[in-house]
Amino acid sequence: MADKLGFGVDIGGSGVKGAPVDLHRGKLADDRYRVPTPVPATPDAVAEVVREVLDHFGWRDPFGCTFPAVVQHGVVRTAANVDPSWIGTDGQKLLENVTGRPALLVNDADAAGVAEVRFGAAREHDGVVLVSTLGTGIGSALVTGGHLVPNTELGHLELDGHDAESRAADSARDRDELSWSDWAARLTRYYQHVESLFWPDLIVVGGGVSKHSDKWLHLVETRTEMVPAQLLNNAGIVGTAVLAAEHNHKKHHKH
Repeated sequence: MADKLGFGVDIGGSGVKGAPVDLHRGKLADDRYRVPTPVPATPDAVAEVVREVLDHFGWRDPFGCTFPAVVQHGVVRTAANVDPSWIGTDGQKLLENVTGRPALLVNDADAAGVAEVRFGAAREHDGVVLVSTLGTGIGSALVTGGHLVPNTELGHLELDGHDAESRAADSARDRDELSWSDWAARLTRYYQHVESLFWPDLIVVGGGVSKHSDKWLHLVETRTEMVPAQLLNNAGIVGTAVLAAEHNHKKHHKH
């Protein structure tokens, strides 16, 4: 039996990347293709680029797409790093209309979280897993028993009178020129707060800074086991391809 393929597209602030995905192994089945994110990144302009990525591979089937915002049933509700005209847009419908293929649009941290639970650092873990991405902001994905609770915006918890991500994101480490240990102290404060609310069984930490986890992860004090993410840059593409394939399967098997 041929390995089942899916397709994932990752819309980011600087680039739109996509590739076919081996859904059994959770790996890219071909090299990623990347197109710079259009400026301004309006819905129509971005949708055209997504079509370009799909056409590059001659992909005609359903696909998944990540987006750096809250996405409720296909509709974009926030726009931190993209054009504000996305707010209120049914991004999923737009992608389907422009590309001519069935689409699933999901939050980028949610997609990465699903990939880590299926194929990465939390593989086969059936408890409550919090996948946390540290970057410009703090993204979060809450997965329990393998099922995603979508759009948890745990980077926006209030902490000591501040939006948590403004104090503890990787960008805050740069901005405030924090040493690894000073940053770890802020992360400790953040993760202990999250722990007291959600009591996860495992915390997986992703984002670019997870590549340097040996410098700071052991300094963060939590009662929950914390491990670095494994899929890194490909997590979004893999996770959204998996979610899209499952979404499509469900749609076709509704009785």
